[in-house]
Amino acid sequence: MRLLTYRTGAGVRWGVSTAAGVLDVAAAQHEFAADTRPFEPACDRLPGLRELLEQAEGHEDLFIDEAALELGPCLPVANKIIGIGLNYRRHAHEANMAVPKAPILFAKYNNCLASARDTIDLPTTRHQYDYESELAVVIGKRAKRVGPDEALDSVFGYCVANDLSERELQLSAGQWTIGKMLDGFLPVGPYLVTADEVGDPQNLGIRCWVNGELRQNSNTADMIFPVAELISYISCYATLEPGDIIVTGTPEGVILGMEHKVWLRPGDEVVVEIDKLGRMTNRMTCSDN
Repeated sequence: MRLLTYRTGAGVRWGVSTAAGVLDVAAAQHEFAADTRPFEPACDRLPGLRELLEQAEGHEDLFIDEAALELGPCLPVANKIIGIGLNYRRHAHEANMAVPKAPILFAKYNNCLASARDTIDLPTTRHQYDYESELAVVIGKRAKRVGPDEALDSVFGYCVANDLSERELQLSAGQWTIGKMLDGFLPVGPYLVTADEVGDPQNLGIRCWVNGELRQNSNTADMIFPVAELISYISCYATLEPGDIIVTGTPEGVILGMEHKVWLRPGDEVVVEIDKLGRMTNRMTCSDN
């Protein structure tokens, strides 16, 4: 299934993208007297959601034209957002950094979440703004000290992400989080695709364009630490819960690795695409606020 959220006057609502349009999950729950708890990305909620989708077939009033919706982040609230640094071999090489012996972790927060169509504000106090196309993993089942062989059982789904960064803050402060935690600096979407539709997360093409120029063109097979190893490693130190996001690192082709660096500026358009997950387009802006 391909899940999304869309904005309404009261907040955001969950939907399922189908050929007939977007199923309004809450409306369908009410129509069929189904589980009326607010939907959340937990593995144990998937059977009920599939049943709801089957019940809704033919009920045109429960489906909305996707083109008419203002999308929200495909996961509007996260419990934890865990970023992974230097997790592609060729990216480590372009950054002139050693291949890490263990995953490098940093934090992002809910203020970073943005949608696949949002404009992203670049504060004028800084200028070294960079893109990072990334595969994001959404946890759907509690994972504590799990082994790599069972780690993928805890995955609810995957989505496209752009781990936007301000490099001067990231690299001069002695830790990375300050350069990663700016408002809107993690657009995700347009869809949260369930794990069963994605299959092997280590065989997905990943691409990024800036103003129509292809900048990143790689595959998740180049990860140093595959998704299963990341989940296993993190779960040894912090229990992973449904609604946690792991942003798994970026391939080569970021501005930081270029000899002639032209950082992102207001007006630039960044497009990130991952096989099976869709395409996300964000334009950079500047509000001077």
